[in-house]
Amino acid sequence: MDASSGNMTVVIAYRDSFTKAVTKNAIVVVLSISINYINAGLIRTFCKHQIFYTNPRYILFIHLVVNDIIQVTLTVLLFIISYTIYKFSVSVCCTFILIALFATENTPLNLACMAVECYIAICVPLRHVQICTVKRTLMLIGLIWATSMLSVLPDLFITLAIEPLDFFHSKVFCLRETAFRNPHIIQKRDITYMVYLVIVWLIIFYTYFKIMFTAKTASKDAKKARNTILLHGFQVLLCMATYTEPLLKQALLQWFPKNYTDSLFATYVIVQILPRSISPIIYGIRDQTFRRYLKRHLLCS
Repeated sequence: MDASSGNMTVVIAYRDSFTKAVTKNAIVVVLSISINYINAGLIRTFCKHQIFYTNPRYILFIHLVVNDIIQVTLTVLLFIISYTIYKFSVSVCCTFILIALFATENTPLNLACMAVECYIAICVPLRHVQICTVKRTLMLIGLIWATSMLSVLPDLFITLAIEPLDFFHSKVFCLRETAFRNPHIIQKRDITYMVYLVIVWLIIFYTYFKIMFTAKTASKDAKKARNTILLHGFQVLLCMATYTEPLLKQALLQWFPKNYTDSLFATYVIVQILPRSISPIIYGIRDQTFRRYLKRHLLCS
C-alpha cells in the first residue's frame, strides 16, 4: 500500500458526524470571512493612499496580506470540499495545491524581508532611502515568488514525468500527499522546509538582536521595531508549524486515536488560519498611520 492509500484509509476511518461536520465548517467559514474582510480593507486602504504604495515597508506588508487571502481562501475551499464533494479530479487538486503552496512558502520569506527592512530603517537610517526603494522592493517580491516556484514546481514536473495519464483523470481526496505522492517529493519537501527554517530564523534572530542593541541607546521607533520583529518571529513560528504538519498528524493519530478528527481540526485552525490573523494586528492596529486610514474604510466613513 502506498502513502496516499494509507492516508485515504485514515480519512475514511475517521469521518465526522453530520452535526460535528456542519459545526466545523461553520467555524472555518466565519473565521475565513472575518480575516478576508479585514485583509480586503487593508488592501483597499493601501491602494487609495500614496503614502502606502510608495513605501517599501507597506508594499511588502500588502504582498503578505495578498498571500494570506490566497492561502485562507484556498485552504478553506479545500476544507469544505473535503466534507461535500469529498473526491475530485487530480488535475484540479494539483492546481489548488500548487497555488496554496506558493502562498504558504512565500509567507516566511516575506516576513524575513520585512525584518531586514526594519533592521535597515533602525540600524542604518541614513542609507534606508537609497537601499529600500520601490523598484528594489518589487524585484525582491519577484525573487520571493521565484524562490517558491523553484521549491514547488519540481513536485509537478516529477509527477508529470512518472505518473500515468489516467492518474490525472482519476478522483482523489485532495491532499498534497495524494496529488504528489512520490516518496522523493516528500523527502525534497522535508529538506526544503528545513533549509527555509534555518535561513528565516537566522535572519529573524540577527535583525532582532541588532535592533535590540540599538533600542537600548535610544529611540521609541527602535523599541517599536524590536516589538514588531518579535511579532514577526511569532508569526514565522506559526507559519513554520506547516512544515511539521505531516509529523504532527502522525503523532496525533497515535496519541488521540479516538479524537483524531477533532485534533486535526484544531491543528488546521492553528496552522492554517491563526497565522493569517496576525498580519492585520501588526500593521492594521499597531501602525498608527495605517490604523487611521483603515478605520475610515472598515467603518465606511
